[in-house]
Amino acid sequence: MRVFLGIDTSSYTSSMCLVGEDGSVIADERIVLHVASGSRGLRQSEALFQHVKNLPQLSSVLQPVLAKHTLAALGVSVQPRPQDDSYMPVFLPGWGLAKSTASFLNVPCHELSHQETHIWSGIASAPGPASQEFLAIHLSGGTTELAHVQRDKRSYRLSIDLWGGTLDLHAGQFVDRIGVQLGLPFPAGPALEQLAQRSAEALPIPTFHSSGMVSFSGPLTALERLIGEVKPEVGARSCLLAVARTLVKWIRWAEAKTPCRDLLIVGGVAANLLIRSELQRRLPHWRLYFAAPRYSVDNAYGAAYFSALREGAITLP
Repeated sequence: MRVFLGIDTSSYTSSMCLVGEDGSVIADERIVLHVASGSRGLRQSEALFQHVKNLPQLSSVLQPVLAKHTLAALGVSVQPRPQDDSYMPVFLPGWGLAKSTASFLNVPCHELSHQETHIWSGIASAPGPASQEFLAIHLSGGTTELAHVQRDKRSYRLSIDLWGGTLDLHAGQFVDRIGVQLGLPFPAGPALEQLAQRSAEALPIPTFHSSGMVSFSGPLTALERLIGEVKPEVGARSCLLAVARTLVKWIRWAEAKTPCRDLLIVGGVAANLLIRSELQRRLPHWRLYFAAPRYSVDNAYGAAYFSALREGAITLP
């Protein structure tokens, strides 16, 4: 069987994924980059060095699976966003491995952005939206964006028109900083969600949106003042519901700009089930598509899926 290899080297995860001719995942391997306890992130040079060490490990794990099939093409994330001026060094190790492998084996290598990889992972795992026009929200430690997306029916490249972003912190940074202050490991999202599930109580933290721009510095400051005065689980739930209320304001603002009611939500923060349930409760007139939790966080599924689309192995409406 022909298979398609995806590679993604983001700021916090080294990822490789094999997809079959039907678009199903055959193998999916990742290594989360090591971040020192108490730290709030990694420098690009530190992350790049870890990718250089991790990619051979991931390759050795996938090799026995790949040996049973025929590699037809590769897909690789090469930049943060599909823009000429978008660049981050962390994507160089993945790009180098993908280009070298494709050259040695004489197979195609399809390049796309990390943002497109997230969106394709979402479309494949949600599944949907199948429409050629939809809105997308990308929530992670390095991205907080609301975009209008149009899919080219022939090339499958995505035209992403940015409608909104953040004035300061990203949603993931907000979550991580509160989590670290509560004594949770970085990145703090999964542990913060587990902690929040222990409480039904939440504080009404003020949230902000104006003309497509959101802000998390205000909610961060408000919660920081309360840490130590409220139970940790209350602080955790208050943080996540503050994110959800911010998103609701954002999405309702977008309603006036388009009749489209298809919305895909991707990124590490989008894996949070508390945020998902709150959006579904408060936005019943929207068709909400959430990437499967495993494919909300950084992964290479979207890159592999994109290469299968480009090679005609799978099709979309």
